[in-house]
Amino acid sequence: MQGRQIELKHLAKVFWPDTGRSKGDMLRYYRTVAPLILPYLRSRPLTLKVCPDGIAAGCYYRRKLPDYAPEWMPRALYNPKSRSGQVPLIQANDAAQLLWLANQAAIEFHVWSSRSGDLAHPDWLVLDLDPGARATFAEVLQAALFVADGLTELGLKGWPKTSGGRGLHVFVPLARGRYNHAQARAWVRSFSEGLVRNHAELLRLPHGATHEGWGVFIDYAQNGYGRNTAAPYTLRAKPGAPVSTPLRWSEVKSGGFLPHDFTLASAPERFVALGDLFAGVLSSQQELPQLSPMA
Repeated sequence: MQGRQIELKHLAKVFWPDTGRSKGDMLRYYRTVAPLILPYLRSRPLTLKVCPDGIAAGCYYRRKLPDYAPEWMPRALYNPKSRSGQVPLIQANDAAQLLWLANQAAIEFHVWSSRSGDLAHPDWLVLDLDPGARATFAEVLQAALFVADGLTELGLKGWPKTSGGRGLHVFVPLARGRYNHAQARAWVRSFSEGLVRNHAELLRLPHGATHEGWGVFIDYAQNGYGRNTAAPYTLRAKPGAPVSTPLRWSEVKSGGFLPHDFTLASAPERFVALGDLFAGVLSSQQELPQLSPMA
């Protein structure tokens, strides 16, 4: 592929025991959707969820490019506060690089909101809607509609997708180089606080690491420096082999789907039929309006 040799290994190994889907199925999926997923990975640091023996045998997160990576694998240099020196973060800019990472048993691809060369300035915001343990998916959909209405009132557009779990993400593209991560996070927090005040019967802000009980949490902290979110079109290391799938707002409004409807087996046909519903996230550049205390 593109003059690069990748020895694909252990293709028959079952990665999703509940469905029988294998590592080979995963690699074929990423080869198929590479034209869709790569624009959202390209030039961004990645965090991978790696499951060497499938999702039932233990997984771990990786963001540092391993020392044994071939020289043609790109890297973004990062200076973490917790240690001295630079850390080479993982990137994937083309199909060969994507498949090399997937061949290392990387099932999930999580992306930064900023790009290498300008890691300090995000070019999208994320409204991460995470249901409490007793919340229904219908409530998650209603929460997303409250987010959409709030954005519309401010003259902003957002693009929804499934998280690949029980939640939804709404991405809001930003003017490039205009805002730093602290500004972006503060804006999302203020916007979220306004939504919670207006819809206290459903929406909540997170407190602590767990989201227990009723309601849908808006996790504004996903917008901090170095934080990452499941990429559009990534597989998830969850039963059923779900895919984080872009949606139309009309689908959110109708509620005619469930999170497990979009999987490794079913999602590619949808993508062929609908194309990239998330493309506006990359082509739009939006300024953030000032929020009043009671926005």
